[in-house]
Amino acid sequence: MFTKAITRKPCKALVDGITTSMFGEGTPDYGKALKQHSKYVSTLKELGLEVTELEGDERYPDSCFVEDPAVVMEKCAIITNSPEKSRNGERYEILDTIKKFYEDSQIFFIDSPGTMEGGDVMKVGNHFFIGQSDRTNAEGAEQFNDIVTKFGYTSSTVPVTEGLHLKDFVIYLENNNMLVSSAMNNEPAFDKFNKFVVDSDELYAINSMYINGTVLVPDGYPKTLKIIEDLGYPVKLVETDEFRKIDGSLTCLSLRF
Repeated sequence: MFTKAITRKPCKALVDGITTSMFGEGTPDYGKALKQHSKYVSTLKELGLEVTELEGDERYPDSCFVEDPAVVMEKCAIITNSPEKSRNGERYEILDTIKKFYEDSQIFFIDSPGTMEGGDVMKVGNHFFIGQSDRTNAEGAEQFNDIVTKFGYTSSTVPVTEGLHLKDFVIYLENNNMLVSSAMNNEPAFDKFNKFVVDSDELYAINSMYINGTVLVPDGYPKTLKIIEDLGYPVKLVETDEFRKIDGSLTCLSLRF
């Protein structure tokens, strides 16, 4: 059960955000991005979350993607360490907010040469799947494991063979259900789950987000929407088109705990 979330408003520098053109091309419209972000925050509140809304930070074009500089859980919080120079400073800017919810003894850091971004961390019960990607390396995953095992969690690594982050290609919806890409469908680490393969033309919709029994789904992906509805989940559609242009999606835009 989530009760809190942290978000950060998009800054005007969003138009200069990092993109691989993985899901779409074009420059984000700042005005539209603000409206979409506001609706996203409203949706979290509708689902019972108390949202801490941070102001945009013009020094960091991608800083609205607050999931990447930290990983939060019930017992501790971990400040990550992005290998991207334009994003690494975000870890220091999120720290004061994290300290409002966690004692110093509960806050830990991924240190160089370890790298990690939160988009590569997927929690399933008390276990974390850590994507090994261009943003998260083996040393970062090892440091993460050393931290969380102290609090009774476990972790394991999964290769990210496509795109940017693990959660772009596999997402856990609770009740043992996962949305996966065709590549992640063949990943042995996920064999015990009920996997639902999302068509290649709707890969962006894999990053749907389970919140307290309801699944937030990006608007415009009818086949994926039907999969989720057929599983019996209540659904809320959320527009994220402007964030898609710089590889951003639903989970990226908040820290939930």
